[in-house]
Amino acid sequence: MRTRGKATGKASPLRRQVLVTASRLMLVLAGVLLLTSALIGAYLLTAGGGKPPAQTGSLFSLSPPSSASLQSSADPSPTAVSPPTTMGPGTPNTSNGLHIGIVAGHAGYDPGAVCPDGLTEAEVNMAIARQVVAQLVHSGYQVDLLEEFDDRLPAYRANALVSIHADSCEVPGASGFKVARITDSAIPEDEDRLVDCLYTEYEATTGLPRHPNSITDNMTNYHAFREIDFYTPGVIIETGFLLEDRDLLVHRSALVAQGITTGVICFLEDDR
Repeated sequence: MRTRGKATGKASPLRRQVLVTASRLMLVLAGVLLLTSALIGAYLLTAGGGKPPAQTGSLFSLSPPSSASLQSSADPSPTAVSPPTTMGPGTPNTSNGLHIGIVAGHAGYDPGAVCPDGLTEAEVNMAIARQVVAQLVHSGYQVDLLEEFDDRLPAYRANALVSIHADSCEVPGASGFKVARITDSAIPEDEDRLVDCLYTEYEATTGLPRHPNSITDNMTNYHAFREIDFYTPGVIIETGFLLEDRDLLVHRSALVAQGITTGVICFLEDDR
C-alpha cells in the first residue's frame, strides 16, 4: 500500500531520463576538453621545435630569446651588415675611414743619434710624431702612434705608414731631408707616389732642401718594411740633420710635422 506524499526508493522514469541525459552531456564536455588539451599540447610542441617548454617554479615558463636570435631578427637582410671601417688592430672609427700608422723612430728601443749636449734623436722623433698624429686626427683620419719595434707592426695593415727619423749631429755643414721606400716593393707605384708626395710637401712647408745622396741601405731595407703587410704603402723620412737643422727640428717642430702631414694627405687624397 502506497502512502501519498512519500518518496519511494525508485526514481521516476522522467527523473531517470534527466540523469542519463546529464551524464551524457558531461561525457561529451569531458571529451571536448581532452581534445582541446591535446590540440593545445600539439601546437606548443610544434612551435617549440619539438621540445616542451621548460618547467620552473610556475606551471610553465618560456625562456627569453637569446641575443643571437634578437640580432638576426633585427637584420632585414645580409646587406644590413656594414663592412669594417678600419684596417688595423685596436683602432676607433673615423669620418673618412682612412688609416695611417706613424712610427716614432727608435721609440721604446734606443736613443738613436745622441748629440754632445744629450739631445737624442728618439726624443726629437717622438715630439714630431705626436704632432703629426694630432694633426692627422684633427683632419679626420684614424692614426696609430707606433714604437720602433711595436708589437702591432707584424702584418700591420693601413692606407699608409711613415717612420719618422732624424740624421746625426756629427756632420757639419750637412742640411736637408730624404725619403725612401723598400727596394723590392710589392706595390712600387703606390710607394713611389707616397715618396713623391712627402718630398714635394715637406720641402714646400719647411724650406729644407732634399738630400737624396745620403740615403742608406738602412733606409731602403728598413726592418718595418719587412714586417708590415706587403700591401701597406710604407716610407721612412729623415727629417733633417740634428746639427745644422736643429733649430727647425727642435724649436719649430710643428712646421716639420705639418710638412709630413700634408705629404701623407697628398698621397691619401690622390689615391681616392
